[in-house]
Amino acid sequence: MVAFADLSLSFLFGLSGLTEPDVSSGSLDTRNIVRSTVCEQIATNVSSKSVVYYTGSGQYLKDNYHWSASSTQTSQCSFEPATTEDVGIALRILGETKTPFGIKSGGHAANAGFSSTPGVQIAMYSFSDVVYDSAAQTATVGTGLLWDDVYVALEQYNATVVGAKVSGIGIGGVALGGGYSYLTNQHGLGFDSVVAFELVLPNGTVTDITDSTNPDLFFALRGGFNNFGIVTRVTVKTYPQSLVWGGRVSYGKDQWDAVNSAIANYWAKTTDPKASTYNTFNYVSGLAEISCILFYDAPTRPEGIFDEFLSIPHIDQDISTRSYVNLVQSLPLNLTSGLRSVFHWVAMEEVTVPALNMIANETQFWGAKLTGSSARIISYDIDIYLPTLYDHVDSPTAYPPSRSRGYSFIEVYYGWADSDSDDIMFDAVNASAKRMIEALTDGGQDIANVAVYPNNAPPDTSLERMYGDNVPRLQAIKNAVDPDNVMGLAGGWKF
Repeated sequence: MVAFADLSLSFLFGLSGLTEPDVSSGSLDTRNIVRSTVCEQIATNVSSKSVVYYTGSGQYLKDNYHWSASSTQTSQCSFEPATTEDVGIALRILGETKTPFGIKSGGHAANAGFSSTPGVQIAMYSFSDVVYDSAAQTATVGTGLLWDDVYVALEQYNATVVGAKVSGIGIGGVALGGGYSYLTNQHGLGFDSVVAFELVLPNGTVTDITDSTNPDLFFALRGGFNNFGIVTRVTVKTYPQSLVWGGRVSYGKDQWDAVNSAIANYWAKTTDPKASTYNTFNYVSGLAEISCILFYDAPTRPEGIFDEFLSIPHIDQDISTRSYVNLVQSLPLNLTSGLRSVFHWVAMEEVTVPALNMIANETQFWGAKLTGSSARIISYDIDIYLPTLYDHVDSPTAYPPSRSRGYSFIEVYYGWADSDSDDIMFDAVNASAKRMIEALTDGGQDIANVAVYPNNAPPDTSLERMYGDNVPRLQAIKNAVDPDNVMGLAGGWKF
């Protein structure tokens, strides 16, 4: 995920003012709105706790709004269920009427239609509880929350969870899709800490899924997204959390050689699982810079870790001892909202200076080339993890299909303004990923067939490229749980 230095913030703040949704109620005349029969059927059959909203309502706008403009669609109505029973009623109606629907947790999906729809938009906001169990060292959280909300709620207990590493991300995308965190070297992916899912099955039945009650579904939900029903709550392990050390330091293009050397040396020498970093090359409005996010899971860092980064002349720095949630929320990442978006993902076995130079060149080449196609932000992140990152789970998960070793990786993000440029951007991000895979392979890295992270995969990615040999098992579980393919009416990766 992109992280910008202050040199770019004036542009981003101006951009955010243009893209913020108007969610003020009463702003439109709703008297003449044609109401969908299916929406009326849902409204009639659910309890008074749950609400259906229509065009003209501020809540309807909020329910349909997504971080990426290319993910936002105009639905027939939006539905905010407040009970699992009402989720089940809605699913039965949608299945019987074959009505398309979307399920929105935080609304951060970049691929069009993955959590939005022209049918019925289900927004999970009412599932907003955080229940901490100090004895079990778990927290049960609703899928209508952002990870920010959970971090804040658990701070009073000096505890945290493995969730999103940036602000504004919903529970659903991490709990069902993966979740690379500052704490991943210590505790694994976000869904590696899940111990139970509250799931509304496609037939409307509510059930709790654990490794002991239903090992097939527990396997499938961790990486399988919305194929098996609607998850309303997730119970996750909690971990003791003190103050942390870290933040952002940003450098001009003239320091990129020194920064690349610091990044490569960090990868080669650092084995402390409490340390974490991701580093992002950015091309923003004609300006190139690199920002490094440094993290250590303690109030102070050990001597030597990150010294090289801090010794390089920088253009901006925000490093301190702070709370975990303060560090997460200190990065101005949601200021990119409102752009059209696409991600890509490339694994790395080794983070070397030649590889980093190649990534820097990709940033500058595509940044300059795509500016004329309404590109606003071109970003290449280098996320560094220990090869043991996949060792923190007791049972297999849908993603990754192999846990024999973990990888560092390149996360690519393109943000642009005009829908006419969509095909240009998709072609460019695929061409760049292909070129990087070839360059890394030519450099001796065996990464060409590493499974792509589903949360960062562009929309034309095949199931086999993400789930490998797990695809047949996932398809069998899907067919058993959802023989009428109700969940096929929702977008996303489909088994």
